[in-house]
Amino acid sequence: VNNEEAVGDPTEAALVVASNRLGLDKDTVEAALPRVSEFPFDSERKRMTTVHRTESPGSDLKSILSAVSPDRKQRLLAFTKGSVDGLLEICDRWLVEGKIKSITEKDKELILEENRELAGDAIRVLGVACRTVDKAALEHPEQAEKDLIYIGMIGMIDPVRPEAVEAVRLCRKAGIRVVMISGDYPLTALAIARELGIAEKGKFLTGQDLSKMSLEEVEKQIDEVSVFARVAPEHKMKLIDALQDKHQIVSMTGDGVNDAPALKSADIGVAMGVTGTDVARESSDMVLLDDNFATIVAAVKEGRNIYDNLRKFIKSILAGNAGEIATMLTGPILGMPLPLLPIQILWINLVTDGVPAIALGYEEAEAEVMERPPYNPKEGIFARGLGKQVLLTGLFMGFITIAVGFIFWKLDPGSRTWQTMVFSSLAFQQLAYALCCRKFRQSVLKTPLHSNPVLLGAVIMNLTLQLCLIYIPFLNIVFRTTPLSALELGICFGTAGAVMLLSEVRKWMERREVARQKSTI
Repeated sequence: VNNEEAVGDPTEAALVVASNRLGLDKDTVEAALPRVSEFPFDSERKRMTTVHRTESPGSDLKSILSAVSPDRKQRLLAFTKGSVDGLLEICDRWLVEGKIKSITEKDKELILEENRELAGDAIRVLGVACRTVDKAALEHPEQAEKDLIYIGMIGMIDPVRPEAVEAVRLCRKAGIRVVMISGDYPLTALAIARELGIAEKGKFLTGQDLSKMSLEEVEKQIDEVSVFARVAPEHKMKLIDALQDKHQIVSMTGDGVNDAPALKSADIGVAMGVTGTDVARESSDMVLLDDNFATIVAAVKEGRNIYDNLRKFIKSILAGNAGEIATMLTGPILGMPLPLLPIQILWINLVTDGVPAIALGYEEAEAEVMERPPYNPKEGIFARGLGKQVLLTGLFMGFITIAVGFIFWKLDPGSRTWQTMVFSSLAFQQLAYALCCRKFRQSVLKTPLHSNPVLLGAVIMNLTLQLCLIYIPFLNIVFRTTPLSALELGICFGTAGAVMLLSEVRKWMERREVARQKSTI
């Protein structure tokens, strides 16, 4: 502890800070009561015990040691902490005003009532007990954890982070259901879940309830219950199996050794990087470096954006390729020479088509990316109309390109003007369509150009280079182009505008259909 700050397990750190504030310095206590044995916490016992020697206690500790062992014949003292209800089951005395007295069922009920009141305020409560032991208790926890003297309870609160409440709200909007699986006392877990907005229906199940239920019974209730308390590792596995049997994609978070099986069994295991054990981290698919639930939601948003940008890339580049194929196939059918030369095709594929499509990978997330349910993980990349959009746009590009080329070829078959117009029309159309692909339904007119500077730079660069191919004599020779008049260049830009108009009409129809569906819900 340094300036009221502690590093380590949050629960242990809170206890050390509380002790320090009461004048019991950690180093002083450890020197006065050296630890000789320890029985770590486990999910079955729900408590832990340490055993200490008592040869040289400080003055601050003599009063409690005198009460526990007046004759001081026993030199070993065991301290146990854990759930209050579980601890009371193995206590037969309690410490009241410095004296040891027998504890009655009425006394226990009063203690449990106080425990429930604290738990209802989202306070995590630990009970503390002790007893003198002999050397036999150094090896077996059942020897140390019996006939205990109940000392009292400690209440701790871990305030719900504001970002966690917002993260849960975003999950709900995104069609992601958040379930709390906790080892805490049920009322504590329920109170915290209510603060987070998880337990709207106020229902919960305990590990004891889950032990009595079959997997089929769990499946029937799991859609109605979002809080599970006092659970053991096998209960977490049962819950994961129940959700997966209902064809849910399950993400499990955890930090302890006991969480490892569940983290491994879940579709996406998420371990805590700060407080998580090595076993938990190795069993998981993802590790949180800040132990913040909001980070998981941010990762979901980023993942959805990456998937969306992959589809935008595919839509842009395949539509352009389809336009090229349609142009190259239709030209000879109409009796025209090859509409594009090999070097022109290579330029369009590598530069005009490819660079802006790659820049779509830097596109910001859609405004409604966290307001839609998850997509079916088995759907193809061309699902939800993407394949139709690629085919329709590609055919439209090919149609207007070959129409322009055919007209100008008929007017002057011997010049290279018509071929330069075909080349430039396809290039401008693909640049325009890359801008249209930035958003699935939002109008290009409402999408700020500066929000994706990489794409803006790619479009400006390609537009400049394409004009260089048209008007620089040396490049005219290399790419077999010829300078265009203002009218001819305007027609090429007009074909790009036609592609944008087609995209805008499609987006408008989709927005209208979405609005109609929302109005009927």
